[in-house]
Amino acid sequence: MSTMTLIRTESARPTEPAPRFTDLLAAEWIKLRSLRSTYWVLALAALAAIVININAVHSDLTYIDHPPPRMPGMPPYRYDPLYHGLSDIACYLMAIAAGSLGAITVFGEYTTGMIRTTFAAVPDRRGVIAAKVLLIGGITALAGIVVSTLSFFTTNAILASRHVGLSITEGVSLRAVLAYAAIVPVCALIGMALGAVLRHATASIVSLVLLFFIMPLMFGGDRYRWLHEIGSHLPLATVGRLTYNPNSSTTTSKWAPSVLDAWITMGVWAVVAVVVTAAVVRRRDV
Repeated sequence: MSTMTLIRTESARPTEPAPRFTDLLAAEWIKLRSLRSTYWVLALAALAAIVININAVHSDLTYIDHPPPRMPGMPPYRYDPLYHGLSDIACYLMAIAAGSLGAITVFGEYTTGMIRTTFAAVPDRRGVIAAKVLLIGGITALAGIVVSTLSFFTTNAILASRHVGLSITEGVSLRAVLAYAAIVPVCALIGMALGAVLRHATASIVSLVLLFFIMPLMFGGDRYRWLHEIGSHLPLATVGRLTYNPNSSTTTSKWAPSVLDAWITMGVWAVVAVVVTAAVVRRRDV
């Protein structure tokens, strides 16, 4: 009788409810917030990127007031607020900071063994990865928007005194601001994929540097089209195409991709990074 009573009692116990997606987001936020160095690095990188863009434009004021003499046979020089106000250096800084943040959210859990606790509490690995992607993508997207908008409006406010500034509705300004912001979460997702595949801090960061900075040097120039095609479809190359101002004195390559192609390339990098992260985490042992 006592055995039957025990069986009935055990069967009558309510099952533990499955965690909701909001619970997974909250858990990932707690993990990220507990690592103060991670979001401080992103915040400092965003601040430094804004300062770099503002300083670049402020340093150009003297150059704008005293432009170089016109070369024979060359068109008159036109200052490009997008090229200087949304500089490559600041973009590279945000790319490596966001990529590192994305990588550490994945390999950090494997390094500390926290991933075992996470999957023991939530066996649905797809839900965990979806929460990570949404959280990291959202935070880095916010950082990208802050850097892009503040850099654009501040630098063009400075240039307004020289009558060379742009408004957000003028030319390709809006597209440039959106692309400058969008590349930040894309780099974070790429970092997550590398962190999931390599599961090592040094290897992940070195791979980010190779992909973002070294490979563009290997696949540059206009001599061979196939090399140029590869280089123009690397992640950071899409930003250069989307922020290009056709009203400036600079020119693009004769094989430069279209604007639509650059947007598609950026989206493909993001989607492939998410798919790789989910596939690797689901199939590999912890």
